[in-house]
Amino acid sequence: MRIAIPAENDRGLESNVSGHFGRAKYFVFVDIEDNEIKGYEVVEVPFEEHRPGDLPRFVKEHGGEVVLAYGMGRKAVSYFNELGITVVTGAYGPIKDVVKAFIEQVLEVDRNWKEKIERENGHKGNCEKQE
Repeated sequence: MRIAIPAENDRGLESNVSGHFGRAKYFVFVDIEDNEIKGYEVVEVPFEEHRPGDLPRFVKEHGGEVVLAYGMGRKAVSYFNELGITVVTGAYGPIKDVVKAFIEQVLEVDRNWKEKIERENGHKGNCEKQE
């Protein structure tokens, strides 16, 4: 299985999950075999600006089967689902810890991520614009 996680920086497993999915400059693609991390790849997002569907296609092109993200708009989730990619929102913290918790099926997610992003942005609805 290959898990894709938007990252705050290019430090791989030591990076934190990006709080802004659509603004992440890097994705960490983690390869899982036999419930263990077998390797990872840090990939810089190849575009400054993106249109709806660009990031889901980018993840698909790099073999992503699951996306672990903090916040994500409904449109982006829909694009991922159309591509056969599972999305888990509310994931936060160091990528290595998030992936291990996901593998062990004990991942704790922030169910209030949308409200927090809306407060941070000062208005409602911005999550829908994110991808």
